[in-house]
Amino acid sequence: MTKKKSNFLVISALGADRPGIVNDLSSIILDNTCNIIDSRMSMLGGEFAIILMISGNWNNVAKLEDKLPQIQKQLGLVISHKRTSERSQKSGLVPYEVEVISIDRPGIMFQLANFFSSRDINIEEVNTNSYAAAHTGTPMFATSMIVDLPADISVAGLREEFLDFCDEHNMDAAIESVKG
Repeated sequence: MTKKKSNFLVISALGADRPGIVNDLSSIILDNTCNIIDSRMSMLGGEFAIILMISGNWNNVAKLEDKLPQIQKQLGLVISHKRTSERSQKSGLVPYEVEVISIDRPGIMFQLANFFSSRDINIEEVNTNSYAAAHTGTPMFATSMIVDLPADISVAGLREEFLDFCDEHNMDAAIESVKG
């Protein structure tokens, strides 16, 4: 018996938050005999945002893909989608977590992205948050990133360079290997 090849579809959806939205989306995916294999969800202002990677056989993924305009209207969401492939395993890369906190100001994310990009280091994941500091109410910015470092890089050297960079830009930071 041959194993059927899975097909993959990334779906992003954005809309006003309401109870049951995750249930509605996951139910539709299940009803179309597809499986959610990866997802990210967040509240951004008053909007609910979700990115899903689904898998299924070619026929079921195609049927779901054809239904997305109808699902968009039914659920009151803005939906976009794109076919993709299974993620390839990257050898020789080690994931590190980067944490940064700073007084909020324009350009922080650009500066951080530029630091890593200029060293040919890929950012795999980013989560950011703005909040008011306790007691003072000062607008603050926090980010948590996962970056892939080449196994042959001097982590101590990069860490020192990154912490110096953050000091120059008035940011508190840490860079540590991902545990587990």
